[in-house]
Amino acid sequence: MIHIVIRLLRSFPKPVPAAGAQIAPPTVWQAGGAGAVIADTGYGGFFGWRIVAGAFVLAGFGWGIGFYGPPVFLSVIGETRGWPLMEVSAAVTVHFLVGAMVSANLPRLYRRYGAAAVTKMAALCLAAGVLGWAGSTAPWQLFLASLLSGAGWGAMSAAAVNGIVAPWFVRARPAALGMAYNGASIGGMIFSPLWVAAIATLGFPNAATLVAVAMGATMWVLADQLFSRTPQQMGLLPDGDTPGAPAVAAGSPMARPLPGALLWHDRKFLTLAAGMALGLFAQIGLTAHLFSLLVPALGAPRAGLAMATMTAMAIAGRMLVGWAMPLSADRRLLAAVGYMAQLAGSVVLIGAAGTNVPLLLLGVVLFGVGFGNATSLPPLVAQSEFAERDMQRVVALIVGISQASTPSPRPCSAWCANSHRRRRK
Repeated sequence: MIHIVIRLLRSFPKPVPAAGAQIAPPTVWQAGGAGAVIADTGYGGFFGWRIVAGAFVLAGFGWGIGFYGPPVFLSVIGETRGWPLMEVSAAVTVHFLVGAMVSANLPRLYRRYGAAAVTKMAALCLAAGVLGWAGSTAPWQLFLASLLSGAGWGAMSAAAVNGIVAPWFVRARPAALGMAYNGASIGGMIFSPLWVAAIATLGFPNAATLVAVAMGATMWVLADQLFSRTPQQMGLLPDGDTPGAPAVAAGSPMARPLPGALLWHDRKFLTLAAGMALGLFAQIGLTAHLFSLLVPALGAPRAGLAMATMTAMAIAGRMLVGWAMPLSADRRLLAAVGYMAQLAGSVVLIGAAGTNVPLLLLGVVLFGVGFGNATSLPPLVAQSEFAERDMQRVVALIVGISQASTPSPRPCSAWCANSHRRRRK
């Protein structure tokens, strides 16, 4: 899998080196003085792109199991075990809240234990949690399972992707993070139907075992082969630059360190955290009910294609921003443009009234264009506005805050969707 992703990454043009920077000559690093020799064969072969490929796979499993899995679990458990929906929903809420707490503290875990060890533990927790969801025999057991699955999800979500990729890139960080975060979209495209089909064919326990084993084995290998290495260990500079090349800084020269509680009193941090949380709140709320709103006019097959189109637009929008955005661009402004596109799409969907097919499709496209950048742009805003020593902490906190809002949109959007259907009747 990792080789497939690396080939895919090589098909994209590499970012142009900064003025004065040179293409890195081939260098060799030997792990521990013996064993596998890893070569950095210049800009196109910079080892950081292998890290991006690994983070892409991590995001695919993290979102595919930890984000898209619980709604499926909720439906399956409610239908097959007859447990009260409120209790199962409460367990899902615990899952996301635990994930938010772990995400917010991920930089501290990385500093103490290293990205490789944390990733391994996250994979084990997520695997054990999924098996707990599948094998539970009483509602209270779901809450124990959600503690494990939530911890695993939090350490394999957006904060983890940023924490793993960011040390390897400065100038090319927008492109690198954009490609890595696309693993989340691909994970949703693969795992959403996979969970349904596997559970229907194999049963929930067997399907959970199969997915858990595949995920655990893959993440263990990636942690050992990729995430255990740092640029400093390999004698590499960010972006694959050569020693002596002009330093490239994406951050503001006016940014000052904000240790401890100072960060919580900073206006830039508060507005960034609020913007990401509200954006994710709105996204999840609409996405959770978009399929059911499209089905009456399009039918289930074409509604499914429309949802896939939205995901494709999210990937395209994320890639466009990652590769075309100048280093000096106003990243908050770009994020605002993305949210405006989503707002326009939402207004068009409302205007379609559930019956106008062209407007429904236009709304899906507009909403999808800004969908992906709502996750990938806030870390890039943090890169440009905060001191480098604070960047990982800022990203982890805004991700944790936004994930804490994840369980809330569903009941709110359900009420709005039901109100809309009543008006149509």
